Amino acid sequence: MEKKVKFGVIGAGGIATRRTIPGMLQAKNLEVVAVMDVVNAKEIAQKFNIPKYYEKEIDLVRDSEIDAVYIATPVYLHLKHIKMAAENGKHILCEKPLCKNLKEGEEAVKVCKRNGVFLQEGYMMKFHGAHKKIRELIEKGVLGKIVYIRAQLSCWYPPIKDAWRQIPSKGGGGSLIDMATHLYDLIEYFTNDKIKYISAIINTQVHKYKVEDSSTTLIELSKGTHATIDCFFCIPDQASKTRLEIYGSKGAILTEGTIGQSVGGKMEGIFGLGETGYDAAQSKDVIREFKEIEFEKINPYTGETEYFADCILKGKEPEINNWKNALHILKVTEKAYESYKKKKILKV
Repeated sequence: MEKKVKFGVIGAGGIATRRTIPGMLQAKNLEVVAVMDVVNAKEIAQKFNIPKYYEKEIDLVRDSEIDAVYIATPVYLHLKHIKMAAENGKHILCEKPLCKNLKEGEEAVKVCKRNGVFLQEGYMMKFHGAHKKIRELIEKGVLGKIVYIRAQLSCWYPPIKDAWRQIPSKGGGGSLIDMATHLYDLIEYFTNDKIKYISAIINTQVHKYKVEDSSTTLIELSKGTHATIDCFFCIPDQASKTRLEIYGSKGAILTEGTIGQSVGGKMEGIFGLGETGYDAAQSKDVIREFKEIEFEKINPYTGETEYFADCILKGKEPEINNWKNALHILKVTEKAYESYKKKKILKV
């Protein structure tokens, strides 16, 4: 019988119950053997037919049957739970962002290194079938030089009493750190490039809480590609199509509904352009023959957990969403916030 990695889940409510645990249960190389939650651990365990449940984190990480943990607690608890798991020899898949800030992130990485455990961060959108296909097409050169990327992720997130994402000291910020960081990570994945310069507009336009409900980021990658990232907590879900637009010197790829927590969405592209001479008429009424692009339907939560389990089984440190990437994205995030305070474009 093929060996499987045995996982415990710390913070099994919220995103873990809605998305990640169902995704993990579809994975072929792991099994969830325990959950921990301070509110309803027993009910969650029963819902998913998971054999063990705990109400305290320390009891789960001390369970000798468990090889790895998935941490889905509020961001301000990540460092505490990473330390606890690492010191008990558990490999760690931690939800994004890794920590509230770069200083905490560096401390988390040090404790994992010291205890010889793997650390992977939960930027799961890289595992979406459409996004894997986009990277493949870019690597084949069908778009030519990538000139501009626009990525959008918004939702309606009104004030909720004690919601940790709406409290600066608990979430580290609002729509930028919670959602825009997904897209910083994704555009670097597409282009196999790094963000070099960044400037953000961050404010609270609609909701009455202390974190930003609005963020728009302007980015330049090291190879010159431009990008804009728009993420809002104050746009109704039905009003946003979560569009992704990638433009190159030879064509374009456009998607709707691939960014976020979905398996599906739609994608279209146009290729083989950029070889003609200058059109002095500059007609904007040209026929644009975009064609649908097929992609494999992959549950991104299954994809990311299977990948991490495979790394553990092979004894090979993750290359995707590893600790280096986690610290880099935290650095980019801090530069984005700093840029708005200084009203400047900053070098990362």
